[in-house]
Amino acid sequence: MKIVAFICFSLFAMSFLSGCAGVILGGAAATGVAVAEERSVGTIVDDASISTQIKGKIFEKSEPLFTDTATTVNDGIVLITGQVPTPDDRIELARIAWSVQGVKQVHNRTTVKGQGESPSFASDALITTKLKYQLLADTKIMNINYTVETVGKVVYLMGVAQDQAELDRVEAHAKEISGVRSIVSYVQLKSALYAKS
Repeated sequence: MKIVAFICFSLFAMSFLSGCAGVILGGAAATGVAVAEERSVGTIVDDASISTQIKGKIFEKSEPLFTDTATTVNDGIVLITGQVPTPDDRIELARIAWSVQGVKQVHNRTTVKGQGESPSFASDALITTKLKYQLLADTKIMNINYTVETVGKVVYLMGVAQDQAELDRVEAHAKEISGVRSIVSYVQLKSALYAKS
């Protein structure tokens, strides 16, 4: 059963990657999205590949770890969120992420089940949806450059900000949402990102 499920996941992942590459590389609409986003087309594809490889390795290791965690990749920076059964599982997730070529940083924000407040999927999803809507509605924010993940009412931000003023606006929107306990930002400033390249 585990092997069949992993094969299904692998086929889905491969079709996603090939579809992603096809969509990104072909068509005027996709070109517009790639131009609007600060990451290059190559970086977007690399991030999708890194994410798929990490998720595949987590799935191979443990189906519960796969279903109880989320992996987000932006410019080679990996964010892992969710809950795990033991502290050893947290270490294993970090080891898996670092084992994938192209990973620059790993932020393991998973928590051990039974330690601290148990996250509510519904309230976290509501916070994420509200923030994404606010970023979309704010014309002074290039929302396409941001990824939002909420776990245990903690908002995790990844992406590229045009400048500090834009990042401040994003964080201000997050603070306005009822129920948000804290904000953790892994957002890079555009000027710093281009200085590295």
